Amino acid sequence: MLARDPSPPPLPAEGTIVAKPARGNESYIALVWRRLKRSWTGMAGLWLVVLLLVMAVFAEFMAPMDPKVTDVGFAPPQLPSFHDRDGGFTARPRVYALADSADLDPVTFQPVVGPDYDHPRLLGFFVHGAPYKLFGLLPADRHLFGSLDGQPVHFLGTDKFGRDVLSRAIHGSRVSLMIALTVVFIITVIGTTVGMVSGYFGGRFDVWMQRFVELVLAFPQLPLYLALTTLIPVTAPTNVFLAFVIIVMSALGWAQMSREVRGKTLALARIEYVRAAMAVGATDRRIILQHIFPNVMSHVIVAVTLAIPTVVLLESFLGFLGFAVKPPLISWGLMLQDTATYSVIGTYPWILSPVGFVLVTVFAFNALGDGLRDAVDPY
Repeated sequence: MLARDPSPPPLPAEGTIVAKPARGNESYIALVWRRLKRSWTGMAGLWLVVLLLVMAVFAEFMAPMDPKVTDVGFAPPQLPSFHDRDGGFTARPRVYALADSADLDPVTFQPVVGPDYDHPRLLGFFVHGAPYKLFGLLPADRHLFGSLDGQPVHFLGTDKFGRDVLSRAIHGSRVSLMIALTVVFIITVIGTTVGMVSGYFGGRFDVWMQRFVELVLAFPQLPLYLALTTLIPVTAPTNVFLAFVIIVMSALGWAQMSREVRGKTLALARIEYVRAAMAVGATDRRIILQHIFPNVMSHVIVAVTLAIPTVVLLESFLGFLGFAVKPPLISWGLMLQDTATYSVIGTYPWILSPVGFVLVTVFAFNALGDGLRDAVDPY
């Protein structure tokens, strides 16, 4: 038996490339996540989407005030300040409510309205405020931010009835995003199912199904939206009106998703492993669910992230016209009804604040969709 040499193995010569041990094969989800992290726009969209969903779920906690409580109508925004009456710096932020001063306007002889420096309202986080029930079950009165003494603070001003615009916009995100997510979910289920079945079976069934899809796509959607939503009487319950709007949007939106999924299915049905599955006698259900559906999902996920902004814009437009959501529900489109006249916009520009929420939502989902599209198919 040969004796083992106790000396260490020789070091590689200078300039020699040493191969590193191969890591385990990455899963598809891990590979997509690694590619998505390289896109700063995609990650920004992802974080914004998460913040929007958290804001919608915990709207009562995130809103500084009760959205139904009224105060002074068309009150201007109260911006946080770190200065006291004499201009000195203060460690704790504060706002100053508007109050009538002792000075009179030389033209109208009315008291001049200005900041009330004698009674500042200190701001803080996790403050006590208007009571509410979290998820409709848990009683609470904590809010993420607001005044320490529970006094009303209007960071984005008030509307014509004196309701806080910021609180109403936060609560409106729940209805607007709920409509968008519900409509896109229905569109995805119907469009994906019809597209895969039509593209896989082909033949006469595919011909007649595509003619029906073309018929749905040929409808002028905006006039049809307005015509169908006017069929609901004004006295109808809010839930019935909201459900009807969701059904109408879904019925007119699934056709485009179906057409896209059908094109992907036609390409996948000609791949070798699908033909091999057919040759060994696999059932159509198994081929569709095990081979075609997983490969279509990457395209469907990207299509979903790009379809949500479209539904949000559509709901905002229909809400502005008064055809989407009725009070007492709150949505971004319904809030934009206050901007119907130029005089209101010119005099009270903070009424346009819901437009900022719509823009952020559209940017977030579009950025996330673009990042996912590059991560799913980098070529």
